[in-house]
Amino acid sequence: MPGLESDGSRPGGSGAVLVLGLGNPGPLYEGTRHNLGADVVREMGRRHGISLRRQSLNSLWERGRVAGVNAILAFPQTYMNLSGQAAASLMHYFDIDPGSLVVVHDDLDLSLGRLKIARKGGSGGHRGIQSVLQHLGGDNFTRLKVGIGRPRYAEPVEEYVLNGWYADQRELVEKVVDMAADCLETILTRGVAEAMKQFHRASTGGGEG
Repeated sequence: MPGLESDGSRPGGSGAVLVLGLGNPGPLYEGTRHNLGADVVREMGRRHGISLRRQSLNSLWERGRVAGVNAILAFPQTYMNLSGQAAASLMHYFDIDPGSLVVVHDDLDLSLGRLKIARKGGSGGHRGIQSVLQHLGGDNFTRLKVGIGRPRYAEPVEEYVLNGWYADQRELVEKVVDMAADCLETILTRGVAEAMKQFHRASTGGGEG
């Protein structure tokens, strides 16, 4: 069974892959750009009958199987800039090493409709990723970046990411969530390298912020 490594090796620790979808908790933030990572992980759970109902370890989470792969899907309940607390709690409890962690998050520098998979690297200014890096003490984990584009109307970035989509983007966002969930499945079942081949050049056809 392929794992996360580009060579197809199995994940370590408990043998499970932890998939963390970043966002902010509570109804106020549902459907906002900053919660796109959490929306993708929820879609992944919906497809595979994994409902994020358990609330502990600073997260909503559940265990299940994705096409034969043991997975833990989670949505931190710590607010975005403290996401690393949730990552560290889950990884310690389930004995998961960083190489078996996938973090899904929104990305301002990618247009809506584009995905990028990264192994290692900095935060790119994303406070959730910055918190994960700080708590893990390193960058040896996989990120699935889901583009949200830049503000159209010179809105402050802090306001832009915490608001909902422009009216003409909503249909495209649904396609983006589907494509990102497809990408996640590929990462878990066929490895990072294969997912990069399939999805780095893929686009839902939006191509704008």
